[in-house]
Amino acid sequence: MRYLVFLLSFSIFSSCVEPNQTFHSIPPGIWRGVLLLDRTPIMKYGDDRDIVKKFDVESELPFNFEVIYDNDSTFHLVVHNDTERIKVTDIKFGRDKSTAKDTIIINFPIYDTYIKAIYEDGVMEGDWVVNYKENYRIPFKAVHGISDRFENLGTKEDKISGKWESTFEIDTKDEYKAIGDFVQKEDKVMGTFLTETGDYRFLEGKLIKNKFYLSAFDGAHAFLFLGKIMDDGTLSGTFRSGSQYTTNWEAKRNDTFQLRNAYELTQSVKDQMDFAFLNTQGKTISLRDKKYENKYKIIQIMGTWCPNCMDETVFLKEYFTENPDTSVNIISIGFERYKDTTKCLKALKRFKDKMFIEHEVLYGGYYDKKSAAMQIPQLDKIMSYPTLIFVDKSNKIRKVYTGFSGPATQSFQAYKSKFKELILELKAN
Repeated sequence: MRYLVFLLSFSIFSSCVEPNQTFHSIPPGIWRGVLLLDRTPIMKYGDDRDIVKKFDVESELPFNFEVIYDNDSTFHLVVHNDTERIKVTDIKFGRDKSTAKDTIIINFPIYDTYIKAIYEDGVMEGDWVVNYKENYRIPFKAVHGISDRFENLGTKEDKISGKWESTFEIDTKDEYKAIGDFVQKEDKVMGTFLTETGDYRFLEGKLIKNKFYLSAFDGAHAFLFLGKIMDDGTLSGTFRSGSQYTTNWEAKRNDTFQLRNAYELTQSVKDQMDFAFLNTQGKTISLRDKKYENKYKIIQIMGTWCPNCMDETVFLKEYFTENPDTSVNIISIGFERYKDTTKCLKALKRFKDKMFIEHEVLYGGYYDKKSAAMQIPQLDKIMSYPTLIFVDKSNKIRKVYTGFSGPATQSFQAYKSKFKELILELKAN
């Protein structure tokens, strides 16, 4: 079971919500949350939305979470995605002065997003808000006591388990390949899609007759996959990411299909790695600084908005906790979605603090890949967040790894073994 923790911070909304010290109004136990992808947000809270009714399953993105009381005065949430458990403690609950309604604010500080909803009689109604996207919010509802992610009666015959060669953005210039890897247990389907730039993390859903539904919500991304088993045994479906992106996909069984080698996708065009960027304290940090002399370096190209980057950061922390090595330094360079430097540095500092990162986290610039590539001219491109650059003691680039095969994939164990080999190989040169 995998846990991610978003830590407690009540400062953001303290001016508009009066704390309720008892917290007895939110019932503990399981909830079914839904993001209503095709419904227009209503900015005013406390209005009569009449949204607690059944909507089209193809425009609902469901997920489950638990409300767990720590004591009589505080509680936290645990979001479920397959085996992943995301503990969220950054919560505020009380009566909103402007609406006279009980209101809950669930903050995901690492990703700079939050849910704000009114609460009444076992129901939450509000919006999921993404701060770094202009006017981006998706209507949200949640009902207490519903443990079924997709509510219809499922099909227990196993038709989905296995490895699928998948294609997204079909017949467009952006067409790309992926590996769909699924396990079906009775009517429940679990798994993910692994692409050359990362994976779609922990997907969970259900097979209903010849159709299946998979979803994931982690505070940063909201994914909904709809698929149909065709007469010839292939799959055809739709992928929705939030409310603004939709594409088609198709897949066929192929146990031997492989993506391109992640160590060959991004090439170094200059042997020597060199840079100078601001850290979270506003100090310029250079690879030429004394503390990096005679050290091996792992340079992580990342963004605080990127769940795969967070997964990779967790892996790096865990690896070097289990394998302490003072001869290796990690440096993270963040490319952020704000164009304001102050906001970017604030986001990176929050990421560093919440993730308990001890190494330097630097601000590289705007997240647009072409812009990012200009800031890292030693590479032929920035293809993916994250990207890892392995650098030796003389600052020569030895390897570049594109994307991340995270813990939701079958490739994760192989990645961990390969990473250990690369560290040994780096130090052997």
